[in-house]
Amino acid sequence: MTTSPANNTDKKNFEANWESLKAYECPTWFHDAKFGIYAHWGPYSAVGGPENTDWYSRNMYRDGSPQNKYHLKTFGSLKEYGYKEFIPNFGAENFDAEEWADLFVESGAKFAGPVAEHADGFAMWDSELTKWNSAQMGPKRDVVAEMEKAIRSRGLKYMTSFHHHWKWGWYPTMDDNTDTTDPELEGLYGPPVPKTGFGIVGYDPMRPKPMPTEGFAQEWLDKVKEVVEGYSPDLIWFDNRMQILPERYLQEMAAHFYNHSEEKGLDYVLTFKRPDMPLGTGTVDLERNRMPDIYPEPWLTDSSISPDTWSFSNDISYYSTDRILHDFIDIVSKNGNLLLNLAPAADGTIPEEQKTILREMGTWLKINGEAIYGSRPWLRFGEGPTEPPVGHLADLDFEGFCSEDIRFTTNDGKLYAIAFGWPEKGDTIKIKSLSQIEWNETIERIELVGCDGELQFDRDDESLNVKLPPERPCKHAYVLRLSIL
Repeated sequence: MTTSPANNTDKKNFEANWESLKAYECPTWFHDAKFGIYAHWGPYSAVGGPENTDWYSRNMYRDGSPQNKYHLKTFGSLKEYGYKEFIPNFGAENFDAEEWADLFVESGAKFAGPVAEHADGFAMWDSELTKWNSAQMGPKRDVVAEMEKAIRSRGLKYMTSFHHHWKWGWYPTMDDNTDTTDPELEGLYGPPVPKTGFGIVGYDPMRPKPMPTEGFAQEWLDKVKEVVEGYSPDLIWFDNRMQILPERYLQEMAAHFYNHSEEKGLDYVLTFKRPDMPLGTGTVDLERNRMPDIYPEPWLTDSSISPDTWSFSNDISYYSTDRILHDFIDIVSKNGNLLLNLAPAADGTIPEEQKTILREMGTWLKINGEAIYGSRPWLRFGEGPTEPPVGHLADLDFEGFCSEDIRFTTNDGKLYAIAFGWPEKGDTIKIKSLSQIEWNETIERIELVGCDGELQFDRDDESLNVKLPPERPCKHAYVLRLSIL
């Protein structure tokens, strides 16, 4: 896989096989964009329960889980009050796609969009394939369409995310003590599947028994095609677990999206998690995770604004702006992009705490964006004492960076050193990677982005030593611009 220039006029024709799909090229716009936003927003936003409400629709039926205990205490019997009862409560009375899009622009994001369908089986577009959708129930609005119009009208790229392959085994559709066995509700809850359909070995959803049927896989594919043909997103994002579907459905999905986008003249991106698709057939995405070093191709990390949940809950907590921004800079230094998830309330409002974080990120990017947008990795990604853990969901065990951590990017012939903190003692920042015995280049001048004038500096065998001014140009992280002779 390589990076393609924008507006490539040579149309490709993809076939539904992995070899043909390796002609995929990640477009330059994505490599340059760095920052995107999406939102987990659906009937699960209306449950109000404890953390991890995006999984409430499954866990409410799991005996003894926090969501199950909360549900039985608050709403009563699973037979009488199942997940479907939350749909009318998902009213979106205050949802304003234009307001959301304005906030995305203010945050500095360059691509954005909604979750098109989560694992709960409720579609957020006006679907002809299922009546369980936001245009016919709940908000009675085509959320995917409204978001598409608002986001594209502001010059951002549009994305949709898909999680509906998780619906296989998600609900206990053979448990008569719940409402999920009603044949009239199969469109929402899925076909009858034993509990092992979620995962047979412990709690391992990647190893279901039985595996999904052809009918389930075809419905999965048809829904993706319906969104692609109806809304032509620039980027489609897939949650993990696609590996449980027969490969030919994934191949047809990707070929259809690529060929449709070629016909529409779009510069398209498809992201997937390993091992769902072979490397080179799309763009790799990691969940609450990061690459340990610079990766040769553009890649993506998806993470949430909250460490506890992907969707709104009564006890939602938030990462600090420092934490999110430092993670973002680390990702960019390794050739990656960040897709940050929001958790709007059921009425369509974005909580003020989330707005504040986005606006603070936008303020920082307005000052320091030259080190981020359109940047490329340097020889090394950075230096400092902190070594983040890597692996699926590893960020949940990460306490964050410290003030001594530094990351590097390059852009337009300049080298940028991004410090995660101001010197705790004195006014001099020391950068070991740029010492006179580590880096054989001559520095013409150094500037602090956001401030006027050149900075005093010297180099020795230990480090580059830069004297900082008394006034800080921003919060959170500080960017040195190095011009090289």
